[in-house]
Amino acid sequence: MNFGTIKMQKALPYVMIGPACLLIAVFKLYPIGRTLVEGFVSDGKVGFDTYRRLFLDQTFWSSLWVTIKMNIVITPLQIFISLCLAFLVNCNLKGIGIFRTIYYLPVTISITVATLLWNMMFNVNNGILNSILNTVGISNQGFFIDKAQALWCIVVIANWKGVGYWMMFLLAGLKGIDATIYESAIIDGAGWLKRVTAITLPLIKNTLLFVFVADTTSNMLLFAPMQIITRGGPQGSTDVLMYEAYKSAFQFVDRSRSSAIVTVLLLMIGAVCVFQFKLLNNKEEN
Repeated sequence: MNFGTIKMQKALPYVMIGPACLLIAVFKLYPIGRTLVEGFVSDGKVGFDTYRRLFLDQTFWSSLWVTIKMNIVITPLQIFISLCLAFLVNCNLKGIGIFRTIYYLPVTISITVATLLWNMMFNVNNGILNSILNTVGISNQGFFIDKAQALWCIVVIANWKGVGYWMMFLLAGLKGIDATIYESAIIDGAGWLKRVTAITLPLIKNTLLFVFVADTTSNMLLFAPMQIITRGGPQGSTDVLMYEAYKSAFQFVDRSRSSAIVTVLLLMIGAVCVFQFKLLNNKEEN
Protein backbone atom coordinates (compact mmCIF):
# COMPACT_ATOMS: atom_id res chain seq x y z
CA MET A 1 0.00 0.00 0.00
CA ASN A 2 1.58 3.28 -1.10
CA PHE A 3 1.55 6.63 0.67
CA GLY A 4 -1.12 8.07 -1.64
CA THR A 5 -3.57 5.27 -0.82
CA ILE A 6 -3.03 5.71 2.92
CA LYS A 7 -3.61 9.44 2.59
CA MET A 8 -6.84 8.87 0.64
CA GLN A 9 -8.12 6.44 3.30
CA LYS A 10 -7.47 8.99 6.04
CA ALA A 11 -9.24 11.72 4.07
CA LEU A 12 -12.26 9.56 3.13
CA PRO A 13 -14.16 10.01 6.44
CA TYR A 14 -13.86 13.79 6.17
CA VAL A 15 -15.04 13.69 2.56
CA MET A 16 -18.06 11.60 3.58
CA ILE A 17 -19.15 13.90 6.43
CA GLY A 18 -18.29 17.08 4.52
CA PRO A 19 -21.73 17.57 2.88
CA ALA A 20 -23.50 17.00 6.22
CA CYS A 21 -21.22 19.51 7.95
CA LEU A 22 -21.89 22.02 5.18
CA LEU A 23 -25.66 21.64 5.54
CA ILE A 24 -25.41 22.00 9.32
CA ALA A 25 -23.31 25.14 8.92
CA VAL A 26 -25.72 26.72 6.42
CA PHE A 27 -29.07 25.75 7.96
CA LYS A 28 -28.17 25.50 11.68
CA LEU A 29 -25.03 27.39 12.70
CA TYR A 30 -25.52 30.41 10.42
CA PRO A 31 -29.12 31.09 11.56
CA ILE A 32 -28.07 30.71 15.20
CA GLY A 33 -25.16 33.10 14.70
CA ARG A 34 -27.34 35.62 12.90
CA THR A 35 -29.96 35.44 15.63
CA LEU A 36 -27.35 36.13 18.29
CA VAL A 37 -26.11 39.17 16.37
CA GLU A 38 -29.56 40.57 15.59
CA GLY A 39 -30.43 40.55 19.29
CA PHE A 40 -27.81 43.26 19.85
CA VAL A 41 -28.92 45.45 16.92
CA SER A 42 -31.81 47.87 17.46
CA ASP A 43 -32.71 50.76 15.12
CA GLY A 44 -29.34 50.42 13.42
CA LYS A 45 -27.44 50.71 16.71
CA VAL A 46 -25.42 47.98 18.39
CA GLY A 47 -25.89 47.54 22.10
CA PHE A 48 -27.96 46.03 24.89
CA ASP A 49 -31.04 48.21 24.39
CA THR A 50 -33.12 45.31 23.12
CA TYR A 51 -32.34 43.14 26.12
CA ARG A 52 -32.88 46.09 28.48
CA ARG A 53 -36.35 46.67 27.02
CA LEU A 54 -37.05 42.95 27.00
CA PHE A 55 -36.19 42.42 30.66
CA LEU A 56 -38.38 45.38 31.62
CA ASP A 57 -41.32 43.96 29.66
CA GLN A 58 -43.88 42.19 31.85
CA THR A 59 -45.13 40.23 28.84
CA PHE A 60 -41.71 38.61 28.46
CA TRP A 61 -41.62 37.47 32.09
CA SER A 62 -45.18 36.18 31.83
CA SER A 63 -44.26 34.19 28.70
CA LEU A 64 -41.13 32.88 30.39
CA TRP A 65 -43.18 31.62 33.34
CA VAL A 66 -45.74 29.98 31.04
CA THR A 67 -42.89 28.25 29.15
CA ILE A 68 -41.25 26.99 32.33
CA LYS A 69 -44.57 25.90 33.86
CA MET A 70 -45.53 23.96 30.75
CA ASN A 71 -42.16 22.21 30.53
CA ILE A 72 -42.10 21.34 34.23
CA VAL A 73 -45.31 19.37 33.65
CA ILE A 74 -45.08 18.14 30.08
CA THR A 75 -41.54 16.76 29.99
CA PRO A 76 -41.69 14.39 33.00
CA LEU A 77 -45.21 13.37 31.99
CA GLN A 78 -44.19 12.54 28.42
CA ILE A 79 -41.16 10.57 29.55
CA PHE A 80 -43.18 8.64 32.14
CA ILE A 81 -45.92 7.73 29.66
CA SER A 82 -43.35 6.86 26.98
CA LEU A 83 -41.48 4.62 29.42
CA CYS A 84 -44.71 2.85 30.41
CA LEU A 85 -45.55 2.26 26.74
CA ALA A 86 -42.02 1.01 26.08
CA PHE A 87 -42.40 -1.52 28.89
CA LEU A 88 -45.77 -2.63 27.49
CA VAL A 89 -44.48 -3.27 23.96
CA ASN A 90 -41.12 -4.72 25.04
CA CYS A 91 -42.21 -8.30 24.76
CA ASN A 92 -42.26 -11.04 22.17
CA LEU A 93 -45.98 -11.73 22.13
CA LYS A 94 -47.66 -12.55 18.84
CA GLY A 95 -49.04 -9.41 17.21
CA ILE A 96 -47.18 -7.00 19.47
CA GLY A 97 -46.04 -5.11 16.37
CA ILE A 98 -49.64 -3.99 15.82
CA PHE A 99 -49.66 -2.24 19.20
CA ARG A 100 -46.29 -0.63 18.52
CA THR A 101 -47.70 0.73 15.28
CA ILE A 102 -50.85 2.03 16.98
CA TYR A 103 -48.84 3.81 19.67
CA TYR A 104 -46.50 5.30 17.09
CA LEU A 105 -49.25 6.33 14.66
CA PRO A 106 -49.81 9.85 16.12
CA VAL A 107 -46.16 10.66 15.35
CA THR A 108 -46.90 10.33 11.63
CA ILE A 109 -49.56 13.06 11.81
CA SER A 110 -48.32 16.63 11.46
CA ILE A 111 -48.65 18.88 14.49
CA THR A 112 -50.96 21.16 12.50
CA VAL A 113 -53.41 18.36 11.66
CA ALA A 114 -53.22 16.99 15.21
CA THR A 115 -53.97 20.45 16.61
CA LEU A 116 -57.00 20.89 14.35
CA LEU A 117 -58.34 17.44 15.26
CA TRP A 118 -58.04 18.08 18.99
CA ASN A 119 -59.50 21.55 18.58
CA MET A 120 -62.65 19.96 17.15
CA MET A 121 -62.80 17.45 20.01
CA PHE A 122 -62.24 20.21 22.60
CA ASN A 123 -64.84 22.50 21.03
CA VAL A 124 -66.90 24.09 23.80
CA ASN A 125 -70.24 23.81 21.97
CA ASN A 126 -70.22 20.60 19.92
CA GLY A 127 -66.96 18.84 20.76
CA ILE A 128 -67.03 15.13 21.45
CA LEU A 129 -65.36 15.51 24.86
CA ASN A 130 -68.06 17.85 26.14
CA SER A 131 -70.69 15.49 24.72
CA ILE A 132 -69.18 12.65 26.75
CA LEU A 133 -69.06 14.83 29.87
CA ASN A 134 -72.72 15.80 29.37
CA THR A 135 -73.76 12.14 29.40
CA VAL A 136 -72.39 11.77 32.94
CA GLY A 137 -73.93 15.00 34.18
CA ILE A 138 -70.95 17.35 33.82
CA SER A 139 -71.59 20.70 32.18
CA ASN A 140 -69.64 21.96 29.17
CA GLN A 141 -66.01 22.83 29.84
CA GLY A 142 -64.28 25.82 28.27
CA PHE A 143 -61.06 23.99 27.37
CA PHE A 144 -59.23 26.34 24.97
CA ILE A 145 -61.31 29.38 25.93
CA ASP A 146 -60.80 28.80 29.67
CA LYS A 147 -57.73 30.48 31.15
CA ALA A 148 -57.29 27.67 33.68
CA GLN A 149 -57.59 24.85 31.12
CA ALA A 150 -56.11 26.10 27.83
CA LEU A 151 -52.45 25.37 28.60
CA TRP A 152 -53.23 21.88 29.89
CA CYS A 153 -55.25 21.12 26.76
CA ILE A 154 -52.11 21.92 24.77
CA VAL A 155 -50.17 19.59 27.08
CA VAL A 156 -52.65 16.84 26.16
CA ILE A 157 -52.08 17.46 22.44
CA ALA A 158 -48.30 17.44 22.83
CA ASN A 159 -48.38 14.23 24.86
CA TRP A 160 -50.66 12.46 22.39
CA LYS A 161 -48.41 13.57 19.55
CA GLY A 162 -45.04 12.90 21.18
CA VAL A 163 -45.13 9.90 23.51
CA GLY A 164 -44.99 7.36 20.67
CA TYR A 165 -41.85 9.00 19.30
CA TRP A 166 -39.97 8.89 22.60
CA MET A 167 -41.32 5.40 23.24
CA MET A 168 -39.26 4.11 20.30
CA PHE A 169 -36.01 5.48 21.77
CA LEU A 170 -36.75 3.95 25.16
CA LEU A 171 -37.79 0.68 23.53
CA ALA A 172 -34.44 0.57 21.75
CA GLY A 173 -32.73 1.06 25.11
CA LEU A 174 -34.74 -1.77 26.64
CA LYS A 175 -33.92 -4.06 23.72
CA GLY A 176 -30.22 -3.43 24.36
CA ILE A 177 -30.34 -5.03 27.82
CA ASP A 178 -29.07 -8.61 27.91
CA ALA A 179 -31.89 -10.97 28.90
CA THR A 180 -29.50 -13.10 30.97
CA ILE A 181 -29.22 -10.23 33.48
CA TYR A 182 -32.95 -10.51 34.19
CA GLU A 183 -32.71 -14.29 34.38
CA SER A 184 -29.98 -14.05 37.00
CA ALA A 185 -32.02 -11.52 38.97
CA ILE A 186 -35.10 -13.76 38.92
CA ILE A 187 -33.02 -16.69 40.19
CA ASP A 188 -31.80 -14.45 43.03
CA GLY A 189 -35.43 -13.72 43.93
CA ALA A 190 -35.72 -10.15 42.62
CA GLY A 191 -39.29 -9.07 41.94
CA TRP A 192 -40.50 -6.99 38.99
CA LEU A 193 -40.18 -3.66 40.79
CA LYS A 194 -36.70 -4.53 42.03
CA ARG A 195 -35.60 -5.52 38.52
CA VAL A 196 -36.90 -2.24 37.10
CA THR A 197 -35.25 -0.01 39.70
CA ALA A 198 -31.98 -1.92 40.10
CA ILE A 199 -31.40 -3.17 36.54
CA THR A 200 -33.58 -1.54 33.87
CA LEU A 201 -33.42 2.13 34.83
CA PRO A 202 -29.67 2.22 35.50
CA LEU A 203 -28.92 0.43 32.21
CA ILE A 204 -31.04 2.80 30.13
CA LYS A 205 -29.88 5.93 31.98
CA ASN A 206 -28.08 7.33 28.93
CA THR A 207 -31.20 6.82 26.82
CA LEU A 208 -33.37 8.49 29.44
CA LEU A 209 -31.03 11.47 29.63
CA PHE A 210 -31.03 11.86 25.85
CA VAL A 211 -34.82 11.68 25.75
CA PHE A 212 -35.05 14.18 28.60
CA VAL A 213 -32.90 16.78 26.81
CA ALA A 214 -34.40 16.20 23.34
CA ASP A 215 -37.95 16.26 24.70
CA THR A 216 -37.32 19.44 26.69
CA THR A 217 -35.84 21.12 23.61
CA SER A 218 -38.81 20.09 21.49
CA ASN A 219 -41.34 21.31 24.05
CA MET A 220 -39.58 24.65 24.55
CA LEU A 221 -39.89 25.31 20.83
CA LEU A 222 -43.54 24.24 20.64
CA PHE A 223 -45.89 26.98 19.52
CA ALA A 224 -48.06 25.59 16.68
CA PRO A 225 -51.12 24.90 18.90
CA MET A 226 -50.82 28.39 20.40
CA GLN A 227 -50.64 29.95 16.95
CA ILE A 228 -53.47 27.92 15.43
CA ILE A 229 -55.97 27.84 18.30
CA THR A 230 -55.37 30.16 21.26
CA ARG A 231 -53.22 32.97 19.83
CA GLY A 232 -51.48 33.03 23.19
CA GLY A 233 -54.74 33.45 25.10
CA PRO A 234 -56.95 33.46 26.89
CA GLN A 235 -55.35 36.31 28.87
CA GLY A 236 -51.84 35.22 28.00
CA SER A 237 -52.23 31.78 29.60
CA THR A 238 -50.66 30.00 26.58
CA ASP A 239 -48.29 32.76 25.44
CA VAL A 240 -45.02 30.82 25.52
CA LEU A 241 -41.67 32.39 24.60
CA MET A 242 -41.53 30.80 21.17
CA TYR A 243 -44.93 32.20 20.24
CA GLU A 244 -43.91 35.60 21.63
CA ALA A 245 -40.81 35.47 19.39
CA TYR A 246 -43.01 34.56 16.42
CA LYS A 247 -45.33 37.50 17.09
CA SER A 248 -42.42 39.90 17.46
CA ALA A 249 -40.91 38.83 14.13
CA PHE A 250 -43.98 38.38 11.91
CA GLN A 251 -46.73 40.51 13.46
CA PHE A 252 -44.85 43.45 14.97
CA VAL A 253 -41.84 43.25 12.61
CA ASP A 254 -39.44 43.60 15.54
CA ARG A 255 -36.70 41.17 14.58
CA SER A 256 -34.38 42.45 17.25
CA ARG A 257 -36.83 41.57 20.05
CA SER A 258 -37.61 38.24 18.41
CA SER A 259 -33.91 37.38 18.18
CA ALA A 260 -33.38 38.34 21.82
CA ILE A 261 -36.22 36.03 22.92
CA VAL A 262 -34.85 33.18 20.81
CA THR A 263 -31.41 33.76 22.34
CA VAL A 264 -32.93 33.39 25.81
CA LEU A 265 -34.51 30.13 24.67
CA LEU A 266 -31.16 28.91 23.32
CA LEU A 267 -29.51 29.68 26.65
CA MET A 268 -32.24 27.76 28.49
CA ILE A 269 -31.83 24.78 26.17
CA GLY A 270 -28.04 24.98 26.53
CA ALA A 271 -28.40 24.89 30.32
CA VAL A 272 -30.41 21.67 30.05
CA CYS A 273 -27.72 20.14 27.81
CA VAL A 274 -24.98 21.09 30.28
CA PHE A 275 -27.01 19.47 33.03
CA GLN A 276 -27.22 16.29 30.94
CA PHE A 277 -23.49 16.19 30.28
CA LYS A 278 -22.76 16.57 34.00
CA LEU A 279 -25.03 13.65 34.78
CA LEU A 280 -23.34 11.55 32.08
CA ASN A 281 -19.90 12.41 33.43
CA ASN A 282 -20.94 11.51 36.96
CA LYS A 283 -22.23 8.16 35.71
CA GLU A 284 -19.00 7.41 33.88
CA GLU A 285 -16.89 8.36 36.90
CA ASN A 286 -18.92 6.07 39.09
